[in-house]
Amino acid sequence: MSEAIFQLDGITRSFSDAGTRLEVLKGCDLSIAPGEMVALVGPSGSGKSTLLHIAGLLEQADGGRILLAGTDVTAAGDAERTRLRRHNLGFVYQFHHLLPEFSAEENIVLPQMIAGRERVAARARAMQLLALVGLEARATHRPAQLSGGEQQRVAIARALANEPALLLADEPTGNLDPATADQVFGVFVDALRNTSGAALIATHNPDLARRMDRIVTIEDGRIRDA
Repeated sequence: MSEAIFQLDGITRSFSDAGTRLEVLKGCDLSIAPGEMVALVGPSGSGKSTLLHIAGLLEQADGGRILLAGTDVTAAGDAERTRLRRHNLGFVYQFHHLLPEFSAEENIVLPQMIAGRERVAARARAMQLLALVGLEARATHRPAQLSGGEQQRVAIARALANEPALLLADEPTGNLDPATADQVFGVFVDALRNTSGAALIATHNPDLARRMDRIVTIEDGRIRDA
């Protein structure tokens, strides 16, 4: 395996609930190689979303290390975490979270301009990604004019806009019917294969998980190979 693009070492996280301490993550280790697509599976409440939030630098772990492209980012401050999310990480959630007042193209252009890309280059990149997910003809449509599957495909394109080293997805097709979910996930996989980025994808769907390079399970607060 190539040198890891992303690594978790001994990640722990617990929460207090009515005076009781609940250990959710009890020392999670995970290494992802460049270009590798890893499915994260486990029952509801097992800690998948918590792990993704920590991996995405949205939440602090209680202990352990996070390495991105070989650099320890565990202790990064808020400003540095924001910069890393903007330039190195991409996110796809169960719901698309597109900005309703902007077109599909504009939803993909905006994060690029925030990251410092000029508008002309950002628009060219947006159209390239819309073509990649089969929506070039829908570029000027706002989210309300798109189907659920189309909205999620735009969200996938947006997540790839800044060419992240690691894409994190939390049940990216969980809000779709089975047929649409299968189609969107196929687009998702194909789009990722056209980039050099890696991915960590939480899913309840075993059929979708099997389309990844590797499956890991989170169980009793720890990660194991499935």
